[in-house]
Amino acid sequence: MLFQQIKTTFTSFKKENISSERKQVLEPLIDYIQFKVNENKNININFICTHNSRRSHLSQIWAQAAAHYYNVKNVNCYSGGTEATAFFPMAAKTLEQAGFQINALSEGNNPVYSIKYAENEHPIIGFSKTFDNPFNPKSDFAALMTCSHADENCPFIVGCEKRISVRYEDPKFFDNTSQQVEKYKERSNQIATEMLYVFSQIKLK
Repeated sequence: MLFQQIKTTFTSFKKENISSERKQVLEPLIDYIQFKVNENKNININFICTHNSRRSHLSQIWAQAAAHYYNVKNVNCYSGGTEATAFFPMAAKTLEQAGFQINALSEGNNPVYSIKYAENEHPIIGFSKTFDNPFNPKSDFAALMTCSHADENCPFIVGCEKRISVRYEDPKFFDNTSQQVEKYKERSNQIATEMLYVFSQIKLK
């Protein structure tokens, strides 16, 4: 069962506020998921950005929670970068404030986090990694490009069945400013609303 605070957060979002242009951007992801549901196959989605530190993690985690919220089964969300850095603390804090239970499993330059969104589901393991890290799927997945740099500089993702560009603005530009908390929440909420919309469109068998 999804944590109550996350459910409350989801119900506060207005999917009708998503522009028609963004809905067109999201349509290929909806089609991919729907095809997998119709074929009764696993749905593997790897969210990719340059550093795997902010947008790709936010997308991975909100998508996994949205799939659970709409009872879309066999969804496995991953994330990776064109290089590995670290899961940025402000991104983790923003998710925690939205209701996720986040615990550090390791320290160091690239800490590993346990991220729980529901009482009886396995936690998401969050850490920065390249998109082709052994932790991620090798084949039969959709590659979701969440930033322009990775989208433009990584033209070929080995093993992916479908490549989809869903670019988001980087909240990194507001690090160490008075707007940091606001802008991270704004980006997180945009991603959450769009992932919620995507899974709301899936027709279950």
